[in-house]
Amino acid sequence: MALRIASRPWRQLPVTGRAVSRTSNQLSRSCFVNVPSRPLSSTARRANATSTSASTSASSDLPLSGYKVLDMTRVLAGPYCTQILGDLGAEVIKIEHPVRGDDTRAWGPPYAAYTPESGLSGPGESAYFLGANRNKKSLALSFQHADGVEILHKLAAQCDILVENYLPGTLAKYGMDFKTVHKLNPKLVYASITGYGQTGPYSSRAGYDVMVEAEFGLMHITGERDQTPVKVGVAVTDLTTGLYTSNSILAALLARSRTGRGQHIDACLSDCQTATLANIASSCLISGQPDTGRWGTAHPSIVPYKSFRTADGGILLGGGNDRLFQILCEGIGRPDLGSDTRFATNADRVAHRVLLEDEIESITSTQTTAHWLKVYEGKGMPYAAVNDVQTTLQHDHTRARNMVLDLNHPYCGPVQLVNSPMKLSETPPVVRLAPPILGQHTEEILSQHLGYAADKIADLQASGVVRGIKK
Repeated sequence: MALRIASRPWRQLPVTGRAVSRTSNQLSRSCFVNVPSRPLSSTARRANATSTSASTSASSDLPLSGYKVLDMTRVLAGPYCTQILGDLGAEVIKIEHPVRGDDTRAWGPPYAAYTPESGLSGPGESAYFLGANRNKKSLALSFQHADGVEILHKLAAQCDILVENYLPGTLAKYGMDFKTVHKLNPKLVYASITGYGQTGPYSSRAGYDVMVEAEFGLMHITGERDQTPVKVGVAVTDLTTGLYTSNSILAALLARSRTGRGQHIDACLSDCQTATLANIASSCLISGQPDTGRWGTAHPSIVPYKSFRTADGGILLGGGNDRLFQILCEGIGRPDLGSDTRFATNADRVAHRVLLEDEIESITSTQTTAHWLKVYEGKGMPYAAVNDVQTTLQHDHTRARNMVLDLNHPYCGPVQLVNSPMKLSETPPVVRLAPPILGQHTEEILSQHLGYAADKIADLQASGVVRGIKK
């Protein structure tokens, strides 16, 4: 259940981008965030007051409204999972080390700088952390102390979901393993995210995304032909693991509605990486043969289907069948290629791949990407500019789909984040909370969830069990 805290009047700030047709009202609910109508006082900032009747009403309509999540994760796979749950309305309590917090708080630059009014020093909030921790409350807590473990146990008894990403067995010494916590709260859905799972010969290994990409096939099929393997540009295995885990949690909640019992979810990067090899893995299993290696932007069995150099960048052209190949040839002013017997069928084009691709690129390289985009517009053939990330974020389609979110961070001022891609017609995600600073909600959680008095909270802070925001 969402906490209600007294606040100053709030207004809604729309995300940068245009509303689109009939669905604009539906989409807009996922693209507004409550921000202060004027600078907050230090007291109001510390409380991170976000609740008015309007925002409470909007939050109560969300699919996971009323569910509580104890988030004991850091870095990306776990925080990405719990951010999805938060976007869908769950109240997410993020447990962080009281001194350093989530590892990604230090993963910069860039940082969103603190405003002078915030009273905080340091570089600010890291872009990495901001990208995976909205709609969460930060409780800075050490469970090296018995009092810290007691707090975790009390919170676990109240929560519907617990997500952790420690090595198997690590939390048992604190009584926070599934077996122990399940006795405290049999309805709890407990999700463990690891590099290699709770079982198997690698289960005791620590695993970052790039190690799993290397060990479980993705790196071998990523990169240019006959060049060294490369990792994917983002930590895609972390992200897919976060997605699989959030799906598993939702499934476990549905199961709990029938059985009344929670369960343990064993999610790991290696399993998710193997699963997302998809058709490449299926081909290897069916054929019994090794994969065909790295193809860059090209396709092993469709030609032409790759990025071609232009005068100022690149364009990806997809001549996926004979008809589309004819369109491609006409667009570059070489209809003769379409009638050349060497390129008559896709099998022929695959056999003469290098010759055909060189012919095409000798023409595309003479004109700009914008020129070719105009040539193929409306022709029915798949094509796309090869854009960098900043261009993507400023893209007309990105903005029209409300995928960039403007919000007012209570300590950093205006910041932009990538918005949730989930667009539900009746209950779209709502950004209710900016990513928290370390310990921002410590006092709120201890007092309002656990009923701790101010003097007890002060004692816990003095002994280093918890950390709040200095007043």
